[in-house]
Amino acid sequence: MDVPAPRHQSAEPTGFASPARDYFDGGIDLNRHLIRDRTSTFLMRVAGDSMAGAGIASGDEIIVDRALTPRDGSVVVVVVEGELLIRRLSMHDGVTSLLTAPATAPSPAAAEVLFLTGEAAVWGVVTRCLHHV
Repeated sequence: MDVPAPRHQSAEPTGFASPARDYFDGGIDLNRHLIRDRTSTFLMRVAGDSMAGAGIASGDEIIVDRALTPRDGSVVVVVVEGELLIRRLSMHDGVTSLLTAPATAPSPAAAEVLFLTGEAAVWGVVTRCLHHV
């Protein structure tokens, strides 16, 4: 029985060249893009949805920099009675408070408020949130 000879495919490229081809200069270094100071930066996994309204959901990873100074409006990790919590820092009229941002809150006024006292301390400032897709 005769077997037909294989057909050779053309060596000509098909399609078009990638527009990014001229800009490639090595791998992507996420440390360079996402982290300001490696010695003071930590990656933490979120459990709970108290900040879902701010785009931070359970299972996300957050990048936390302990060297940054928290400001009004910063999302921070705080230690309250030995537990780490994520909250938005609010500083008005000499009162410092920590606000949740639940996804179901009808308004910012409905958020849970915790006043920052001697028993609570800011552990670090959240700089990025990495979502799973």
